[in-house]
Amino acid sequence: MSLKADYLKYTLHFRFEAGTSRGTLTERTIYLIRLCDTTNPQLVGYGECGPLAGLSIDDRPDFEACLQRACREFTELDLEIFSWNVSIILDQIFGRDFPSILFGFETAMLDFLAGGQRVIYASDFTTGERELPINGLIWMGSPQFMREQIEEKLQTGYTTIKLKIGAIDFDQECALLDMIRDRYTPEQITLRVDANGAFRPDEAMQKLERLAGYNLHSIEQPIKAGQHDLMAELCQHSPVPIALDEELIGHMEYVNKFRLLKKIQPQYIILKPGLLGGFTHCNEWIEVAGRLNIGWWITSALESNIGLNAIAQYTAQFKNLMPQGLGTGQLYHNNFESPLRIEQGHLHFNPERPWQLGPLLTSNLQLP
Repeated sequence: MSLKADYLKYTLHFRFEAGTSRGTLTERTIYLIRLCDTTNPQLVGYGECGPLAGLSIDDRPDFEACLQRACREFTELDLEIFSWNVSIILDQIFGRDFPSILFGFETAMLDFLAGGQRVIYASDFTTGERELPINGLIWMGSPQFMREQIEEKLQTGYTTIKLKIGAIDFDQECALLDMIRDRYTPEQITLRVDANGAFRPDEAMQKLERLAGYNLHSIEQPIKAGQHDLMAELCQHSPVPIALDEELIGHMEYVNKFRLLKKIQPQYIILKPGLLGGFTHCNEWIEVAGRLNIGWWITSALESNIGLNAIAQYTAQFKNLMPQGLGTGQLYHNNFESPLRIEQGHLHFNPERPWQLGPLLTSNLQLP
């Protein structure tokens, strides 16, 4: 068997201006990795990578050059030496400096090894017998735009709503939470908020105390990552459970994962495979969280349906899940048609619905 790795650079276009406390997004550049068996052209594995600007540790000017080198080294590698052990192969080529490339190659290899049908973790989810509960994400914007999103999510059956906060006036954000709580009890609608590190250290506890009045499930990353002593203090005293998100990025060694969670002791952690180095690293975070009695859930990080599909299938291996953050497939005008669909606040996989990978089939991919 002779394998070749190459990739396609592809730009996704948002359906609207997606606001966060770090700025507004209108497009997202991704790199779609393809692994081909040169003796069997019909057998192809796909993966997706693409660092998030200002967030991923591999957001660097030479990212594409490093991806080209990774494709070349993978193509030249004698895979039989490593007995097709995905984790060993990835560490051998990429080390741990490029978590998004690790994620892309890991999913491409798993897809290839499973027959190149985009079913990398077969389960009752991929047969259509099980659905995954997800939260409805409310992007930042004007109060009116956020109200419209909230109404749309409530009308389409979501029972967990997550609001991004920290960009507009805090009183206006609280008014939106008031609007929901005036109509729905915590038993009817679960509320989460995500500050993306927007709270200043001197105001964080005061804001957390005010947010506690809305009976929130949790708040993600109230302060910027890297302030471990302050975050540990907040997690100990906050009246709102705290989930770490950006705080996890860059901790690629198991011992560092353990030290971080042991010190901060959050109530939850948020796992984004594309930012953390793929499923192997997510498994480590889950194992550490279990040892420390910390809850977790999984969230996509603006991937196309190719990356989202892999993340959803990985997530479906776990049972008794709380709502996950897997509702981003509807963000783009030019996403790939896939078996994934959202109904009544749940992500479904319809095995009868075919993939439509037009750009991947008609474009000339970049050769290493």
